[in-house]
Amino acid sequence: MKAAGQVVVVTGGARGIGRALAERFHRDGAKTVVVADLDRAGADAVATGIGGAAVRCDVGKEAEVAALIDETERRFGPIGLFCSNAGIAAGFDLHGENVASAANEDWARSWAVNLMAHVYVARALVPRMKARGGGYFLITVSAAGLLSQIGSATYSTTKHAAVGFAESLAIAHRGDGIRVSILCPQGVDTAMLRSLPRGPQSFDGVLTPEEVAAAASAGLERESFLILPHPEVETYMRRKTENYDRWIAGMAKLLRITRERGA
Repeated sequence: MKAAGQVVVVTGGARGIGRALAERFHRDGAKTVVVADLDRAGADAVATGIGGAAVRCDVGKEAEVAALIDETERRFGPIGLFCSNAGIAAGFDLHGENVASAANEDWARSWAVNLMAHVYVARALVPRMKARGGGYFLITVSAAGLLSQIGSATYSTTKHAAVGFAESLAIAHRGDGIRVSILCPQGVDTAMLRSLPRGPQSFDGVLTPEEVAAAASAGLERESFLILPHPEVETYMRRKTENYDRWIAGMAKLLRITRERGA
């Protein structure tokens, strides 16, 4: 999959990884890049800079996702690449007494944005893509969806669920010409990362959003399901599956060390 000539939608596109993706796909020759975000002014600024279009969208609401897709295809034509990138990090507490203590509101919003947004996109787009012989989904997840996230059960759990849904999407619709990639970085220099306690997500180095977007572009060209901007993650995944008990013990040790460092 190359972005050249494609109608591309990027959610969470006003800043961070989303902005970098929108700008990268524009440079890669996309026909149109639609920048969707809750922050309409931010989306407008990015869209203006790349000659694209901006749409305000709360991806946690199915009706708004459906409207985004309808409006994009009405104005610009069939969506070839949908980047379901928007995400939130809620319920972080490295020193919590109970891993399940995050508020129900944090859980609900995390499920809506980190998982159900991808479901809503696929629910609206899969029938259209099937009818025209294919299409592509790029889902921004996180290395936390493959490994875990120390300090936030809400983030770790919803990102694992996003990986599971992406796998199901890729398996069920490969025969329809639909392809799926998941983008799973560790630490990226974004406002989200800077708002969190320092933790293991940054230990292998913090990438720029532009570096992550470059990895995404290369992964899409290869049509790789798993895109790892931090290559170390593949090693960690292998260690996890080789000996789950040892991996759990190691993660518990890492949590203890992180707490002792005063994160």
